[in-house]
Order: sequence, then structure tokens, then C-alpha cells
Amino acid sequence: MATDFKQQTPVTLAEVAEAAGVGESTVSRVLRNHGSFSGKARERVLDAVERLGYVPNRIAGTLASAGSRLVAFVIPSLTNIVFPDVLRGAGAVLEENRYQAVFSVTDYEPEREEALVAAMLAWRPTAVMLAGFEHTEGTLKMLRASGCRVVELLDIDGSAIDLAVGFSNREAGRASAEFLLKRGYRRIGYVGHDLDRDTRAGKRFDGFREALNLAGVALVDREIRPGASSVGSGRAGLDQLLRRAPGLDAVYFSNDDMALGGYFHCLACAISVPTRLALFGHNGLDIGQATPQPLTTIRTPRVATGKLAAELVINDHPSHIADLGFELIEGDTA
Repeated sequence: MATDFKQQTPVTLAEVAEAAGVGESTVSRVLRNHGSFSGKARERVLDAVERLGYVPNRIAGTLASAGSRLVAFVIPSLTNIVFPDVLRGAGAVLEENRYQAVFSVTDYEPEREEALVAAMLAWRPTAVMLAGFEHTEGTLKMLRASGCRVVELLDIDGSAIDLAVGFSNREAGRASAEFLLKRGYRRIGYVGHDLDRDTRAGKRFDGFREALNLAGVALVDREIRPGASSVGSGRAGLDQLLRRAPGLDAVYFSNDDMALGGYFHCLACAISVPTRLALFGHNGLDIGQATPQPLTTIRTPRVATGKLAAELVINDHPSHIADLGFELIEGDTA
């Protein structure tokens, strides 16, 4: 459920000076790291900056007072087609309404997200859009104190700062498990990438296991690969998993990239799909539907998520969580 979000005036230099008990010129010198100031003054200023969530305003004079038409995207990756699809959906709406999209990439690192959010907020954007609900405390403080709209994308399993657009990853995981169970699969494994960094994949895995447990079925084994998801990682992951658990009859993958790698491993090793081994992905990527046997997967509303997120910002919609749902594609691999 969305929390009550009140758009507020950004924290000012004067407020930081008052909280630190120093003059505005001292705050300015500390933040620019130029000129004279004492070590004690520096500590007080930086403490006030952190407590208030202050971000320096890099937009000068009249532009700042008129309001920026920038919309900042802080996304985890560009190598995964999910996020370019979101940008494509949002970009069309923003361009039509004469807003400018700018973006930066975190590589799924929370501390990097915090630094990039600070950099983006310094330009006083109309809105900041970022993936999911899991952020550092520093990121949350800055976003809540920024005075701009905040949109959290591709998840609804949590409390939104302001606006959220996406679908339930936990429900997607549950639906995936229920499909495999209804098809009679019982010796099920999992291949995924770093679940601590990709928290949405982690929620899907949690939902998947919950559905298995409810049916009295234990997950046989899992293979968690280091780093980001990729076709190569999925292929190597399935190879390792089957070496440990050769009797599996189905494998759930963290996304379609990983599942495609698993499919290629099966082709290379003459493992019949789905007769010998069923494969289930996530995201519903076009390439996964163009293989000789289209992937069984969940199609997610990526372009629609970006489009609606931009519309909510432009129309100054009240705080809201929008559930766009997902579609299960039966495919030919399960």
C-alpha cells in the first residue's frame, strides 16, 4: 500500500546552516570543499546534510525557480532488456509532453544507487524513477526530502515512498510453481543469479518456494550464480545443478536470460525438453519466444510500466500503487 506522500519544498542551504549552527557561506565552502572552515564546522555541516537529506542544487537561478522538466531514471542494468523496455515506454510519453529523460545505471549496487540518486537530485528533476522498494537509508532520506515525485518500478510487494507501478513478484513466483505442480513435476530445482542484489528475483524465488511448501514439495537443490544474470551464467548454472541433482524433472530460472542458457545447455547435451527436463523462465522476452521451443515463462508489463509511470508523474497523480499484473505463457518447455 502506498504511504501518504506530500510533495514538499526541497531542503535549503539556509536550513542546513541553521541545523548546523553555522552561516550559509560556511555550508557552501564545506560542500564545495573550498575555502577556510574548521574541522568541527565541517562535521556539523555534514551531519546536518545527512540528517536533513539535503542535496545541493546545481540548477541556477531562473531555471530552478521555474522548475525542471527533467525526469531522472536510476536503473540497475542496461544489459537486461527489462529496463530498456521500461525506458522506451516512459520515453514516448515524456517526449510527447516535452519532458527530458536522463538515466544512470547502478549495476544492482545499493551504495551506487545512493550516490547516483544524490547526483540526479542535484539537478532538481520533476521526478525520480528507480527499481523496486529496497534502498539504503541515505537514499530514502534524500528522496523523501527532495520535493520531487518518486516512482518505484516493477514491484508492488512493499511500501511505496510515493508512486509505484508494476506487479507482484511474489505472486509471479507462486504462479510459476503452481503451474509446474499442476503439470505433475515434483523433482524441482532452481538456477538464479545474485538474489541479494536483485531483490525482485529474490521475492520471486521466495514466492516459488512458498507455493512448493504449501503443496508439500521440497525444492531439491539450487544453483545461485555470482554476478548479473546472463545466458552464459544460466547455461553454466544448469550444468552445475544437474551434476549435483541429475534426477530433476523441472528447473525454475530467475529470468529468461538464465532460462535460455539452460535451454542451450540441454541442446548441447541432448537433454530432451520438456520430456526429460522442463524449463521455466521469467519476463517473457521476445527472444525466448523465438527459440525452436518457446520458453514457458511469465510475461511482465515492462513497456506499460514505463508508460503509466510517466503518465502518473505528468498528471500529478496522488500517491498510488498500480498493479499491472502479469501473464503466464505456457510455451513448449514445460
